[in-house]
Amino acid sequence: MDRWWTYPAEADNGKTVIVSGRDGVDKFRTGGKYNYRIDVTWRYNALPSGMPEDADARLMEEATDALQSAFAKDKVAVMTGIYTGDGRRDWVFYTKNLKIFSVVFNKALAEIDSMPLEIEAEEDTGWSEYLNMRDMTYIPDED
Repeated sequence: MDRWWTYPAEADNGKTVIVSGRDGVDKFRTGGKYNYRIDVTWRYNALPSGMPEDADARLMEEATDALQSAFAKDKVAVMTGIYTGDGRRDWVFYTKNLKIFSVVFNKALAEIDSMPLEIEAEEDTGWSEYLNMRDMTYIPDED
């Protein structure tokens, strides 16, 4: 199951940040293999609300779709969160191999217009970023 929840959080400056978190990732989180967190950031020219302009928003969604599709086929990484607002979009991934992640990532975005992305990776064996985001924003399924 690929279920996401969406929560309107607030940045330190009071601007809204839309948090989309992925549910059902326990098999990745507890398996002991996906030990590296990768944060991909796009700092964009924000509207007064802090949200992206329409053209940037469309490109962000195109990139999100391409990345989700690529990592659904190649299970080297799992996207766990998307944050949009206050002039930035962040995609959060957990991966088991940084080098293979970069190959799949670049291939997924090869046919999409260039984006000003910043990429950081760090070891996060306890999935602290994911668990914190989940604790702060989780909305359970109403089934």
